[in-house]
Amino acid sequence: MNDTLSPEKSINLLHCLNELNDDSIVKEVQHHLSLGHLSKVNLSPAQWSALVFILLSSEADLDEFDLRKYSASEEALLQLLPVVKACKKAQLGGCNLTERSSEALSSILSSQSSRLRELDMSDNNLQDSGVKLLCVGLGSPHCMLETLRLSGCQITGTGFTSLDTAVRSNPSYLKELDLSYNHPGDSGMKLLSDQKKDPHVKLDILCVEPQGVQWMRPGLRKCKCVFDLLAVFTSFFHTLY
Repeated sequence: MNDTLSPEKSINLLHCLNELNDDSIVKEVQHHLSLGHLSKVNLSPAQWSALVFILLSSEADLDEFDLRKYSASEEALLQLLPVVKACKKAQLGGCNLTERSSEALSSILSSQSSRLRELDMSDNNLQDSGVKLLCVGLGSPHCMLETLRLSGCQITGTGFTSLDTAVRSNPSYLKELDLSYNHPGDSGMKLLSDQKKDPHVKLDILCVEPQGVQWMRPGLRKCKCVFDLLAVFTSFFHTLY
């Protein structure tokens, strides 16, 4: 399983070991996963392919996938897309994702064979362009996503318009939508207000507050708000005493 082995040969080797009931490599990889070692190394294409095979063929529970256990990066996500497609819940928050990831995940949401029901992409720099790509899948009649979290993704009124269109195109499944720490503006807030009144939209939970600050960087806005609040309290007590 070294760097010189092609992905095809890696998978063939794992198939052979599987036929021989030899699960030594599977156990070794699972052991490294439990220790968090894979988040600290750069894997070759062959090793990524082997990891995908092991995750999909092992008896491990795939109900929840957390990208941070492997590598909090866009490259890792693109390598592990088959695993995301096979799981029910994907935790991708704070993993430096861009519109490339949105486009790839959109294809998963559009797939009839996808098991994905909960997707968290909070604190990534998706911006309106990334959200627009994601909405292609979200609005697909095959999409069965029930929970979508996009908190702190630098989304403005334009992105809110894309989300509104997608939700109305496929209103049957999505029940929870978190858009806090973004920048909807008056137009975005009006769209959400109208959405609440639409009897066809099944949303039970819609989070839009607090709204973010335009210049804040992805991943830091919630901490910034906490520090601002602490500063207010500190100033208040200094005034008292």
